[in-house]
Amino acid sequence: MSTGLILGIESSCDETAAAVVRSGSQTLSNVVASQIATHARYGGVVPELASREHLRNIVPVVRTALAEAGISLGELDAIAVTEGPGLAGALLVGITYAKSLAFALDKPLIAVNHLEGHIHAVLLEQAAMGEDALPLPALALVVSGGHTHLYLARHSGESWRYKNIGHTVDDAAGEAFDKVAKLLGLGYPGGPWIDALAPYGDPKAVPFSFAQIKSKAHRKNANQDDPTRRFLFSFSGIKTAVLRYVQTHEMTAVIAARRGALAQIALAKPSDALDLCDQETLNLIASFQRAVVDDLRRKTFQAAEVFDASSVLISGGVAANRELRVRFTAEAAERGLPVAFPSLSLSTDNAAMVAAAAWPKLLAGEFAAPELSAEPALALGY
Repeated sequence: MSTGLILGIESSCDETAAAVVRSGSQTLSNVVASQIATHARYGGVVPELASREHLRNIVPVVRTALAEAGISLGELDAIAVTEGPGLAGALLVGITYAKSLAFALDKPLIAVNHLEGHIHAVLLEQAAMGEDALPLPALALVVSGGHTHLYLARHSGESWRYKNIGHTVDDAAGEAFDKVAKLLGLGYPGGPWIDALAPYGDPKAVPFSFAQIKSKAHRKNANQDDPTRRFLFSFSGIKTAVLRYVQTHEMTAVIAARRGALAQIALAKPSDALDLCDQETLNLIASFQRAVVDDLRRKTFQAAEVFDASSVLISGGVAANRELRVRFTAEAAERGLPVAFPSLSLSTDNAAMVAAAAWPKLLAGEFAAPELSAEPALALGY
């Protein structure tokens, strides 16, 4: 007898996660073992260390997820696991464990694209709260430390179809937050630090701007009339602009002092940095965040208009940013478009989103092949 229960496993980067979700709409458990403390001293994720932590955490995390859900392995209908994109070694830990578990239990194995999981984090919460489904097609912005993509999402039978209509050509938005925070002597991950300090600065103090990104006309199959050319992102330039500002305004010594002071604080938090930041630094932080959020907002809603989207959803780690939520909500209200975000706990990497994304695939009978392996550069859609 079908129970609708799916065990989701996520290990694409630096979070080892497992969750049990019923019928893609009811989260019975959602357990995440974070590696922030391991990687914080390096200012970014170290792949080899991430893989080792996943190996250490995968078994206890899955056991805890099952215990919190109050179910046994035999009650599951399927096992779902992130196939990619992500770090190869990290992905392989989750995939190997999931394949072994599915084989031992004689249960279907479902491969999930990490980016699709982020989209279904929003859909999962919409269903859990009993809210009406977002009208389709939906324009989905997936924005995190590793990804900045725009997708047009719609139903296709039991499954979903995605058209990629925008992406970053270099750094992801979340990566820019991390690198700018590191440059300014703040902690890791940088997003929460920037978000917490930005309200104390003037977002108009430093006039950052984004140049229009042009596709290479000489490249094979370059289509100058392709509307998606308008929705390319680039965040390496603003990162460099912050560096140049720091250099020309001779802020290096102040930054070094701040970095040293925070290093002396056990488990330092963004609030610890406020008194260590002068007004010029706070203005720089606020201006940087405003510029990034405005670029994301402008292109997302322009794409929604061009592709006649009926709703907008934002997911991924950067979706937790408070200014982004405020400005996107205001713009959506002006345009009369429904907009949805995941809760903060489902914005960052988790396994509930993997199990939720697997539910339509279970209904459609889309199961993974026995030779399933990690796909670090896996794309979503067409």
